[in-house]
Formats: sequence, C-alpha cells, structure tokens
Amino acid sequence: MTAPLTADAHEYGLAGDGVADDRPALQKLVDALGDAVAADGRPRTVRVPAGRYVIRDRPVLWRSGVSLTGAGRGATCFELSNPGAPAQPVPLAWFTTAQHGAGPGHHIADVTFAHFEIDGLRVENEEYDVLAKGLGLQYVLRGRFTDLYIHDTAATGFGCDFLQDTVVEGVLAERCGRQDPGEKMGGAGIGIGVGGWGPVERLAVTGCTARGNGTNGIFLELQQDDWVPPRGIRVTACHTEDNRYGISDWGADGLLVTGCTMLGNHVAGFDVSAQGTTNVGGRGGIVTGCVIDANAGDGIALGNTPGPYGFHGNRVSNNGRYGYWEHNLSGGDQEPATDIVLESNDIHDNALDGIRFDAPLHEPAIFGNRVRGNGRRAAPPARGGGEGVRCGPLSLTDERADWLPGGHRGKELTVGGPAAGTPGEATADGSAATGSEVTAVVVDNTATELTLAPVRPGADTAWPGGTPGPGAAYRLPDCPAPRAGLTAAAAVTHPYVHGNRVRDDGHPRTQVHAVWIAPEATWTGGRVSGNDFGGNASASTRFDSAPSGGRWRDNAG
Repeated sequence: MTAPLTADAHEYGLAGDGVADDRPALQKLVDALGDAVAADGRPRTVRVPAGRYVIRDRPVLWRSGVSLTGAGRGATCFELSNPGAPAQPVPLAWFTTAQHGAGPGHHIADVTFAHFEIDGLRVENEEYDVLAKGLGLQYVLRGRFTDLYIHDTAATGFGCDFLQDTVVEGVLAERCGRQDPGEKMGGAGIGIGVGGWGPVERLAVTGCTARGNGTNGIFLELQQDDWVPPRGIRVTACHTEDNRYGISDWGADGLLVTGCTMLGNHVAGFDVSAQGTTNVGGRGGIVTGCVIDANAGDGIALGNTPGPYGFHGNRVSNNGRYGYWEHNLSGGDQEPATDIVLESNDIHDNALDGIRFDAPLHEPAIFGNRVRGNGRRAAPPARGGGEGVRCGPLSLTDERADWLPGGHRGKELTVGGPAAGTPGEATADGSAATGSEVTAVVVDNTATELTLAPVRPGADTAWPGGTPGPGAAYRLPDCPAPRAGLTAAAAVTHPYVHGNRVRDDGHPRTQVHAVWIAPEATWTGGRVSGNDFGGNASASTRFDSAPSGGRWRDNAG
C-alpha cells in the first residue's frame, strides 16, 4: 500500500460501527505508516472520522512518527474490550520497556494523540492488571496529547511514562482504575512515570481534569530507585476531584504545581510521600496559587522527603483532617525534612489542626500565613435513630438533632448496631436497634444533616451495601482536643515562624490554641516573632514540652 502523510481510517478498513473489531485494520495501518516514517523520516497521521471503533482483545502496538486524531470528544470513540482474552490488558495504544524493549534509544517520537474518547468500561481482567490502561506508552519524545476524554478504564486512564519535550493538555480522565481497590499500583486518572530520560524531563501537564479515579487524579512517580529524580515537570491549571489523592509527587525534583484546584479527594488534596513503586518522595517542589478545599482527609500531606518543598499563596480550607500535615510513612525516607516553606497561605476551617508536624523538620520557615478557624471538628459525640432519621445516597438526616454546623467534619459515622440509649434496646419508633454496622466519612454537616463522602472515588453512594432504611441507628465519636492552629508533635529544629496571624475569629471558637507543642515534641532554637496569636478559645500557646533555646518575642496574644 502507498503511505500518504494523512490517512483516512475509513479508507483503510476501519468501520467505526461499534460492532466490528477495528483493531486489526488499525494495527495494519499504523504498521504501514510506521514503516513509511522509518523509510523517509516524514511523520504520518491517521485521521479517524466520527464513529465508535472497537479495539478487542489486544492493544495496538504503536509506531514512531504516527499520530492519531479524531473528530472530537463524543464524536470519535475507541471502545476497549477483552471478551475473548480475560487475562489480556487492552490499552488503545502501547509501547513499553517490558514488552517491546522501549528505552531512550528505542522510543516513540513526533506523535500527536488528539480529539477523541477512550471508553474502557468493557475491559474486565481476571485479576487487576496495572497495564489495563487507556493509553500505555513509554519513552515518548516530542509528543502531544490533547483534547482526550478517557474514562472507566480498569487501571490508569492516561498511563504514559518517560515523556520528553511533551505536552499533555486538555485531558479529561474520569472513573479510571475501576478494578483497583485503591491501594495497588496505578489506578489513576493521569499517571506518569518519570526518570527514564535522566535528570531533566521537559514535560507540561496543563488544563487537565481528573475526577472520580481509583487512586490519584494526577501523579508523577519515579520508576527506579537508583534513578535521579528529574527536574523540568510542570502541572498547571488542572482540576482534581473525588479521587483518592488529588495530585501526588512520588519522586520528582522541583515539580512546579500552579493554579490548580484539588477538591473533595478522599485522602489528601496534594500528597508527597513514599507510596510509589520506589518508595521515593518528591523534593524541591513548589505549589503556588492553588485551591485545596473540602478534601475528606488532609489538604496537604507531605512526608518521606528530604526537602526542600515550598507552598506559597494557596487556599487550604474545609478539609476533614489537617490543613497541612507533615508525616512519614514506613518504607520511605525518615530523615528530617529540611527547608520546608509555608508562606502567605490562607489555612482556614479545617477539621483538626491548621498545620501539624508529626515528622521531624529542620529549619522550616512559616511566615505570612493566615491560620484561622481551624479545629472545626468540635461537636461532642452523638447518637440517634428512629423517628426523623433517614439516609440518602450521600447523606444522613436527623430532624431532631441540633449539631454544631461543621462540628462533625471528618468524623467516621457508624450506622447500625446499638442506637441511642441502652445498647440493644428499641429506638423511639420501635424499630430494631441492632444490625450489621457500616461506616462512612462525614464531609460536612448542618444542624440536622450530615453530608457523606462516596464509599470510593467515582461512586454515587456512601453505603457499600445499599442505603440504610428509615430510622437507622447511628453514632458519631467525640471530638479530639486540643486542636491548634499550629501543632508540633515531633522534633522541630531551628524554625523561623514570623508574621503569621493564627487566630480563631469565628463563633463559637474552635481553634483552641494558636501554637501547641505536644508532649512527644522537641522544639529547639529558631525564632518565633511578630505573630498574632490572639483570639483562640484557650491560651494562645500550650507547651507540654518546653521549647529549648531560640527567641520568642513580639508576639501578640
């Protein structure tokens, strides 16, 4: 066959009728165009008209210099399925190190994937397979992935690694990682392995949306622990929502995250930790101008990093645990993080502490922040059931309650089992007070209604076994205390804390202290000056472990 620079898919045997298997025809066309590129060095494009193109039982092995463009989201759709090969992952296109010997000297170059949809709903593997992606390419040079809608894949939606001089823009990834229970590798909306090209990988991820994916919305992951964490990666103007984690840095150096929104994610909005394959956390990153709001767990969770890391000018609010949480997971770097910077952030109305250090820090700088109204999880324990109690897919309402608004934020609600009163006795309307228990996480509450997080990302219900019936017994635990604007519960050496406004101006007051040094903490040296610590519910500072050395001066309150 001749090899035009642009080939119309219909003219080369693709049906696009949603019935015929279009994979063999597409593979034949990609191979022919790839051979032509190898012969004359001129990139080719497959243009795919509107239609539904079935890719069945095997992926398409991609070739360098061959691009794929559709007629737009909702017009050109590739339907992935594996009815005849239940053990086979079926991404649309793949080219990997393990299967095909991909590497810096054997890569995919000068390709564009644009203006189409990938539907992965019909891929069902016998066991979870990390390769059951929407796109699964490794070692791409001068690539562009634009205006793609990838959804309902068994593993990661956009799962391409080692992208050099590449742009990923306008990708919408929804409900990917269907078969990932939430704690396996992959299962993300946009997951990008890094490090294969060396210390610099020039990659921009911009204007993308990741919603309801099994693990991360967007993550960068170092793939070999002996590789140098790469610089040059930027994530800008992206939106992550209802994922397990919003955006995660698992091994980059100097990741730049700007102008992004991380909302309603289940564990954390932004995460740096050792959860990746190499147990290497990111370092040297900068997060600026982002909105990190209403995540069921923490706003920012950072650990297993040697530092530095900087957070500048972000809004971190209404999260179900801490606004900022310094922690270390087992298996990763346990050394003190050096040069962590929190500057000019607005950290407010989080359920527990605004800023909490549960891992050691050396020379952190915390200045110019407004830390207010945290400790919202201030409501006492509650029990109920019977008349006036009803459950919706993502709510529980008790018409007789009078809860502190926001006071149960982040608590674990238990439904079933004993109701109010003596365990085992009947509820007020005579319904049974015992039964199997289910739990759900409270995202927020009014005086009479609890809003609940979905049972897993992408789900439309908080209940794993069906919505409880009217009058269901429920209980909520007590609030923890104290809850401070800034808590140190680990070793902090030579901190610089200056010019912060750490107050609780709300009513009723919930942020008990501005600064709390917990009994297990040590606070050594440094400078704490020029801060406003007034207006909290109790004393402005609480030292269960006295600071050693340093200067505390000119602080109001």
